[in-house]
Amino acid sequence: METLIWVVHIIVAIAVIAMVLLQHGKGADMGAAFGSGSSGSLFGATGSANFLSRSTAILAGLFFLTSLGLAYFGLQQHKPAASVLDRTSVPATTTQPAAPAQLPGQSGSSKAGDIPQ
Repeated sequence: METLIWVVHIIVAIAVIAMVLLQHGKGADMGAAFGSGSSGSLFGATGSANFLSRSTAILAGLFFLTSLGLAYFGLQQHKPAASVLDRTSVPATTTQPAAPAQLPGQSGSSKAGDIPQ
């Protein structure tokens, strides 16, 4: 079933690309008004835009549905763990803070305000 959805998904993707490339832009309507020849298409001046835009919308909807189907199958095959923290294996160790290092020439009984001479 997943293979069938993949095949339909790829065919629909190619068809959407072709339909978008076949459509003319909004600026082409101005050229058709002055006789550029784009109004002489198979479906007429406005019929081609309606047919192509409706076909593109239907194909986009099919592409969306096949994408959801593939996401569903992908989720069923690769069930994630309950949490990201469940998948980590970092040991929880507690450490004692290290004793402050003594500089050479200092005694252990120096105060914080003492300045070494």
